[in-house]
Amino acid sequence: MSRRLHGLLAEFDTAEQLLAAAEKVRAAGYRQIDAHSPFPVHGLAEAVGFQRTILPALVLLGGLMGAAVGFGMQYYISVIDYPLNIGGRPLNSWPQFIPVTFELAVLFAAGTAVLGMLALNGLPKPYNPLFNVERFALASHDRFFLAIEATDPQFDPVKTRRLLESLQPHGVYEVED
Repeated sequence: MSRRLHGLLAEFDTAEQLLAAAEKVRAAGYRQIDAHSPFPVHGLAEAVGFQRTILPALVLLGGLMGAAVGFGMQYYISVIDYPLNIGGRPLNSWPQFIPVTFELAVLFAAGTAVLGMLALNGLPKPYNPLFNVERFALASHDRFFLAIEATDPQFDPVKTRRLLESLQPHGVYEVED
């Protein structure tokens, strides 16, 4: 049974090598690349072409929706459904609505952040083809990896392998689906 090629994976010894390799691969025109390291590497996100997401805007909208729901719920209860005139205060006494409005804004914003992050990252994703490469387990210990996916328009198994090997990696591995 023939397995489909997912991409190529290059292993590096240091974070500096990984960062330089990511910059060179990106400069060569590859866009479907990903880097894996045991700790955050300053500048690596920019080197692999990380782009901002719409998550902050979604969180803002979630917070505004929560505030509107909180205020609207209290307005409906106090003015329309069960009005009580206590001490001559107005039915729409908005200062007393602020705590619940704020709490629901925070609740909706936090829920939107969690669900939006999961959806935008394509999670949960319990399986990644990179797990098929035995040495990839070292990505959480002391090794650095750069992956180029076969779905990249520039990807050619031979040319891409030559490019990765020219970057002096510890090794280049084929990743099968």
